[in-house]
Amino acid sequence: MPFSTFLVCHKHVKRIASTAQILVPFMAIGYMIFSIVIIAMNIQLLPEVIALIFKSAFALDSAFGGIIGMAIMWGVKRGVFSNEAGQGTGAHAAAAAEVSHPAKQGLVQAFSVYIDTLFVCSATAFMILFTGMYNTQTEDGKGFIVHNLEGVEQGPGYTQAAVDSILPGFGAGFVAVALFFFAFTTIMAYYYIAETNIAYLFRKRNTKSVMFILKIVILIATFWGTVRTAELAWALGDVGLGIMVWLNVIAIVILARPALLALKDYEQQKKLGLDPIFDPKKLGIKNATFWENYKKESE
Repeated sequence: MPFSTFLVCHKHVKRIASTAQILVPFMAIGYMIFSIVIIAMNIQLLPEVIALIFKSAFALDSAFGGIIGMAIMWGVKRGVFSNEAGQGTGAHAAAAAEVSHPAKQGLVQAFSVYIDTLFVCSATAFMILFTGMYNTQTEDGKGFIVHNLEGVEQGPGYTQAAVDSILPGFGAGFVAVALFFFAFTTIMAYYYIAETNIAYLFRKRNTKSVMFILKIVILIATFWGTVRTAELAWALGDVGLGIMVWLNVIAIVILARPALLALKDYEQQKKLGLDPIFDPKKLGIKNATFWENYKKESE
């Protein structure tokens, strides 16, 4: 993983984009196909699984009632990780898109939440629940409410066991490959975000040395993450993400008014049958120099 990460990051943004546009559709479609196969083979359990989800989520099941707070906590933590909505990192990729109006890309980003969380993450949950390959620990972590598996670490191990229960001998390898691609493209995305931030912060200086240091840091962090426990990685990720989300929420509040003005302007132009073009001055939005220049060039 560290070596392959270096090969991609060494070629900067163009290599990252060309690699991601091949890997991301392949891994997502492949993962969805296997999840659909597992669900189809156990389709008779659908009502039972849906009932379990709702009973557990709303504490209607007495067995899970005592851990509703913990369930909400983990749901929020992992929900933010699943689609980046609100945490601030999605803006980097969105800003690289060439569109005539920011609301266009904003709507695409909003729809991506449903693709990622509703389809891919739900597919994982359904695979595990349909096959019953999971354990549920008590709030103190010392016992089990549901104990279906022995010697399997929570997380990817459940998915591997789920696929293995339907396709014996295939689950571990399949999930390992899927996780490799998911992790690989995620590392590429975060490298791109870091490189973009450095380019902005040092835009008037020579950034070659800083970019080199960034590559070394990414390689060390990737290697260190592969030899440490998943629990530690999640803990560090939660701390870092929590700080980032709080800062981004403040920015969202500040930018709420211009964002709503842009959306309203987009909808009005669409109703008139126009291809929306963003004019920040017309809307009274200041400091949008990129869009001001874009408007002049398009005239």
